[in-house]
Order: sequence, then C-alpha cells, then structure tokens
Amino acid sequence: MLKKAKITILRCMANPDLAAEFRKPEINERYPVPCTVFEEGQEFVLSTWDAPPPGFCAWAWADIHKEIMLVMSGGDHIGLKSPGTAIACCTDAFKPVVFKIEAAGDNVVL
Repeated sequence: MLKKAKITILRCMANPDLAAEFRKPEINERYPVPCTVFEEGQEFVLSTWDAPPPGFCAWAWADIHKEIMLVMSGGDHIGLKSPGTAIACCTDAFKPVVFKIEAAGDNVVL
C-alpha cells in the first residue's frame, strides 16, 4: 500500500559566479539564479508518484522521483534521523533546490 507524501522546499541555492562564467547572458536573463519556480517553505502533497503536482518543475521532478517512490512505498534512508524521510536535490548546478520528502501518514486508496 502506498503512503501519501509531502515535499517541502528546504533551500533555493544559487551559484551566480558559475552562471556568469559558464552560461550565455541570454540564458541567465531567461533563467535567473536562484530558482524562481520554488520558494523556501513551499509544500506539495502527493497521493501518486505518476506525475508532478501542478506548478512543480518537470526537471526537478525527474531528479527526485526515485526518492518520492522510496518514501511513498514505505522505504527509509538508513543515514537519516527521521524514518520515512528523504532529502534530495535537483541537479541544476547553477541554481540547485533542496527538497525534503516525507511520508504524510495516510495511505493512498487505490
């Protein structure tokens, strides 16, 4: 049985020096650092892992999807203090976002 999960945005980081050095100026204008899709403290509650919730970055979803599946299926990370929790990060080197994924307690009715 699957559990619901909650994703909380823990941190929106920025590496503007790397962005200035390696990205084209028009890309920096179009995709500023830090990430503008998420805000720290923002939460998303999931009852399925099939697709991202509305407003969720598709690239970030792809990066953290395995952690979502782990938590929703009842798995644990042995190195974390809280059972049913995962910490994950999107792979954007210029503006990474850190996510906390935790079991929301309720089971999903399939």
